Amino acid sequence: MSQVELGGQQLTLQRLPATDDASPLQAWEAADEYLLQQAGEPGTGPLLIFNDAFGALACALAQHHPVCVSDSFITQQATRQNLRLNGLDESTVTLQDSLAPLPQAPSLVVIKVPKQLALLEHQLRALRAVVTPETRIIAAAKTRDIHNSTLALFERILGPTSTSLAWKKARLIHCTWSAPALDEAALTHTWALDGTPWQIHNHANVFARSGLDVGARFFLQHLPENQEGEMVDLGCGNGVIGMQLLAQNPNATVTFVDESYMAVASAELNVQHNLPEARTRSRFVVNNALAGGEPESLDAVICNPPFHQQHAITDYIAWQMFQDARRCLKFGGELRIVGNRHLDYHRKLKKLFGNCAVVASNKKFVILRAVKQRKSKAR
Repeated sequence: MSQVELGGQQLTLQRLPATDDASPLQAWEAADEYLLQQAGEPGTGPLLIFNDAFGALACALAQHHPVCVSDSFITQQATRQNLRLNGLDESTVTLQDSLAPLPQAPSLVVIKVPKQLALLEHQLRALRAVVTPETRIIAAAKTRDIHNSTLALFERILGPTSTSLAWKKARLIHCTWSAPALDEAALTHTWALDGTPWQIHNHANVFARSGLDVGARFFLQHLPENQEGEMVDLGCGNGVIGMQLLAQNPNATVTFVDESYMAVASAELNVQHNLPEARTRSRFVVNNALAGGEPESLDAVICNPPFHQQHAITDYIAWQMFQDARRCLKFGGELRIVGNRHLDYHRKLKKLFGNCAVVASNKKFVILRAVKQRKSKAR
């Protein structure tokens, strides 16, 4: 938790998941300050804010009743939390995901440039349908994250684009709508999963959008088989791991959970297209890990945890996933994960569960299994 002056206001802001006091990670950055310096008054039309990671912009602009667009459930929760921390009425800010329709004729659009260029393209294409030549469009990011390809995307989809001078290692992008000619694009990217008859559909912000990452490919070879009960694909992405669970465990129910709305929508689409007979054994949930999940209700949690949040490398999300999994697992239930060998998840799981076994490993990845056990009574 830290305090900062943004938009002429003294704000208290906290990341989610919360980091410890010694962490250098904070809930705002220089790009937020730069945006607020240059944004000015929104005007009479709607104010749109895109990809406001922890609600810093929403808090600073709350009096203008902004519509905040993000693909992240954690971002939405953090925004609500920071509005409450600063005594701001949550109802002044409208939160919506990146697949929802945008309000017409916004007077001002502010964009934090996302890590995924495909997500930025999706959002700019959505803006084409609602902006006018009078709409002011301002984007911001760290200087290192604004490339020629970023500027070309704005220019190709919306119109004339320019950049500002750098300030505190941040830079702004100014864009004006001019209705350039643009070919239609498919809503999802589709590709064939090797060794299966499955066609995988990915929305723009899904990790490994054009193919399965090598860690997930390794994980697919070492998943539980012929188990019953309630299983969870935690951090499901496009749902390929959960689909394999459905196929290998015909008497189990699989819940697909991710904090990305686009990931969960992709997973649901992939089950519908590839395993329609398993649809009744599938549930799809957008959530921050397993927050609010019923204790001792799950038989297995399968997880390929992320080790980054936006542009920051962090293990806070993975640690929360492990803690939530232990709370929600039945005694005798297992957490099975895949991770890079250097991340030392074995030590974390042994500390949390009291046990951890290696299921498989190669030069880069390790698959680990921890079982929730009752604490033995001291003699």
